[in-house]
Amino acid sequence: MHRTHTPLVKWFWAIYLAARDKRGISAIGLSKQIDVSYPTAWLVLHKIRKAMEQRDSNYKLANIVELDDAFFGGPGSDAKRGRGSSKSKVIVGVSLTDDGKPQFARMKVVNVIDGDTVKQVANENIQPGSTIKSDGYTSYKVLKDSDYKYSPEVVKNVSATEVLHWVHIVISNAKAFINGTYHGLGCKHLQKYLDEYCYRFKGIALGVGIKLQDLFIPVRT
Repeated sequence: MHRTHTPLVKWFWAIYLAARDKRGISAIGLSKQIDVSYPTAWLVLHKIRKAMEQRDSNYKLANIVELDDAFFGGPGSDAKRGRGSSKSKVIVGVSLTDDGKPQFARMKVVNVIDGDTVKQVANENIQPGSTIKSDGYTSYKVLKDSDYKYSPEVVKNVSATEVLHWVHIVISNAKAFINGTYHGLGCKHLQKYLDEYCYRFKGIALGVGIKLQDLFIPVRT
């Protein structure tokens, strides 16, 4: 809100409207609700998403972590599925409690899914000593020689959702979130929307919903 030209009352309404529904709100919808232009609504929502990302950067995935990759396509993207797709590549992690309940999620847009990228994403987002579960894809084998307990399982003759249950639920719900509210996204802004989804997932998983006070980042002077 620093040096904003948008009235604070409209900012507060925007935060409330963005937070009250687990599906979020589009810039077009927000512009109509608080009577501002589309560019203003778009900017306000991106600043709210930035606040969500900053709050989530305060923690790392820990304990048991399911790790997998997914592919998100914007309008006009190819219909090919799986790791040969030209869609946006995303590495997805979900941390679980000892009794298998989800806690937090992280989703990172990457250029390529290879060993170096997997290791970098893991180091940035997963606490050392955690147990990482993945399928048997070659790029994940780099985690064997790391600070994690690596537990791969080859997906064969069973559904991938049975092996990595929660990470596939997160991927499926994130795609529904993006396609339902924003009708598909290209790669340019995809990371911001995935950050928003992960922030919302945390609130739902912990049963606390969206905490409005978390979206206020103090200005450093």
